[in-house]
Amino acid sequence: MIAKTLFTENEIVIGAPVREVWDLLVNPEKTKLYMFGCEVVSDWIIGNPVLWKGSTDDVIYVKGNLVALDPEKRFAYTVIDPQGTYEDIPTNYLTVTYDVAPEGSHTRFRVTQGDYSSVAEGEKRFRDSTDSGGWQSVLEKIKELAEQLV
Repeated sequence: MIAKTLFTENEIVIGAPVREVWDLLVNPEKTKLYMFGCEVVSDWIIGNPVLWKGSTDDVIYVKGNLVALDPEKRFAYTVIDPQGTYEDIPTNYLTVTYDVAPEGSHTRFRVTQGDYSSVAEGEKRFRDSTDSGGWQSVLEKIKELAEQLV
């Protein structure tokens, strides 16, 4: 029997070059503009923390570790909600992967998150994510911001 995996995947084409999109993804001053007021905090060394900290209240809303980094192409990090009802152990972390690729003068940006099937409350967490549209609203805001910069 093959185990069923559960991933969310959202994708958008942005009318801006990869370097502009990438800067939006890794620059804390810009992440707070689309990530619900949170700044990304990281030294961008694989294995080290990636934190999403409220820019006005300094609360860590999401935490994890950097697992892959290929500048202007891909980065991946684990995530968990520190206020969640599930235990803060490695097996309860999901992995978020950002992929950016040039498409002419535009950028294709894809975000995947999972595997929900292997974490505590996975079905519920997956349903909550998909019911709210996954990453689509964030991608649309990134698109809006990036296209304003060109």
